[in-house]
Amino acid sequence: MTKLLITRNLPEEVLKAAKAVADVTVREDQSPMSVQEAAEMLQAYDVILPTLGDQFSAAAFGVAPNPRCKMLANFGVGYNHINVSAAQKAGVSVSNTPGAVTDATADIAMSLILMSCRRLGEGERMVRASAWDGWHPTQLLGMHIGGKTLGIIGMGRIGKAIARRAAAGFGMNVIFYNRSTVDAPEHGTQMPEISQVLGASDVVVLAVPATPQTHRLMNAERFAQMQSHAHLINIARGDVVDEAALVDALQSGQIAGAGLDVYEREPIVSEALLQMENVALLPHLGTAALEVRVDMGLMAVRNVAAHINGTALPNPVLP
Repeated sequence: MTKLLITRNLPEEVLKAAKAVADVTVREDQSPMSVQEAAEMLQAYDVILPTLGDQFSAAAFGVAPNPRCKMLANFGVGYNHINVSAAQKAGVSVSNTPGAVTDATADIAMSLILMSCRRLGEGERMVRASAWDGWHPTQLLGMHIGGKTLGIIGMGRIGKAIARRAAAGFGMNVIFYNRSTVDAPEHGTQMPEISQVLGASDVVVLAVPATPQTHRLMNAERFAQMQSHAHLINIARGDVVDEAALVDALQSGQIAGAGLDVYEREPIVSEALLQMENVALLPHLGTAALEVRVDMGLMAVRNVAAHINGTALPNPVLP
């Protein structure tokens, strides 16, 4: 029977489905796999179901150039922890779980927009610290998002879901940048340059995949293109933002605030960000709903089953 390694504990329904198609081992350590461990597991299992942070890098495949493992069924839509080109050269196919994460991640984006613009984190901290002395007309005044312009960088599934929520639910004017042309977008107007989106937006949401092209996409130059009252929201991947440049932009007043669900050195969060009141910080909660995690897991298992049965993967990832 196919030996399957699941690198992090998953909901029971997912484990049950996996055990129906393979001989399953669930890794006890819940921290991300190192390059060395990833290389060792490539030699020990037929299929691996990895997730965020597990280092299936070019270095791992360098240690294990002819691995026993022939498939990585990634748990998650993002796969920047897997070098897909190196995997393909080693004869290892890769899949992911798109679609299952869309709405939950879009919900977190809207949550962070409200948290940052309406200063909700500051307000909760004030109450918890017993520092609230009652309602005042000018207390914690934030930015009302109705009628404001939302700029979305990356109009894939998640970007479109954010646009729907922002336009239909909150009356925001949506503009966006996408590398390719989006045909007849339901909500929003496509702009030809990122700088145009940044310069015209009251709130900017990053919804791009983590690729070499998007690494530190938001840097000092980009922050200088934003308006001083604008807020940056990142629900993509941490390394899409140059975190040091973000800290500088916030401390200098270049931008007004930020809402982050992901971090450049995750799980390490910059001490400067931790000390700022104008930053809303979440612990990578984008897909953290039981139903969503079950859907993601079952999608990954369907990819595993297809590989075992020798049929086309439902969700292949190509270099």
